[in-house]
Amino acid sequence: MEKQRYSMRQNWWKILAIGLLLYTLIAGLLMDVPRLPILNETIRALHFHVTMWFGMILMLVVSVVYSVKYLRSNNLEYDDLAVEFANAAILFGILGIATGMLWAQFAWGDFWSGDPKQNASAIGLLMYFAYLILRNSLIDDHQRARIGSIYNIFAFAAFIPLIFVLPRLTDSLHPGNGGNPGFNAYDLDSKLRMVFYPAIIGWTLLGSWMATLRVRARRINRVLEDRFLNP
Repeated sequence: MEKQRYSMRQNWWKILAIGLLLYTLIAGLLMDVPRLPILNETIRALHFHVTMWFGMILMLVVSVVYSVKYLRSNNLEYDDLAVEFANAAILFGILGIATGMLWAQFAWGDFWSGDPKQNASAIGLLMYFAYLILRNSLIDDHQRARIGSIYNIFAFAAFIPLIFVLPRLTDSLHPGNGGNPGFNAYDLDSKLRMVFYPAIIGWTLLGSWMATLRVRARRINRVLEDRFLNP
């Protein structure tokens, strides 16, 4: 019984993640939404497309923090966390673009219209694909971690203005860009907020869960390799 209680205390955030995501799926698809021009029912995609990207940004922040910690300590455990949070963020970035394309098809009439924010998001993801390719091209663990950490920091510094600043300087179909009013100017009312904010927390916790599982597997593999090479 005591072991079960300890497990519950340790894993409360995983239970919270499952609960929030179930709530997001059910409420996001079934709860009443504002009837806005053009958007209509498609505004439900807000709870998936936008919130996944918020989760992605939060995970990239965590990844950069651990990259900085690695550079200060040379501790490979920090690098494990940096790369796996980046992996989880990339996955959510891909899912965010995919759900955004579905939303664009219904709202704008095309999956990919060459919108500046769409293009910037794709370029940003390519930058992080390059991060993974660069890491995998290096053999030495510490060299991979050091170069990867430096790249990760600069990639994040370029990614944020790329997707949040530059699209606002030109015409864009996305709300809040190029003179196009944001959702607050429409009606991001209390019903939408009731799902929107829990969804951000849920996706972020899910990504963190995935990252920590992969970190554990990475560390087990390192131990096994060390034992095999140095019996």
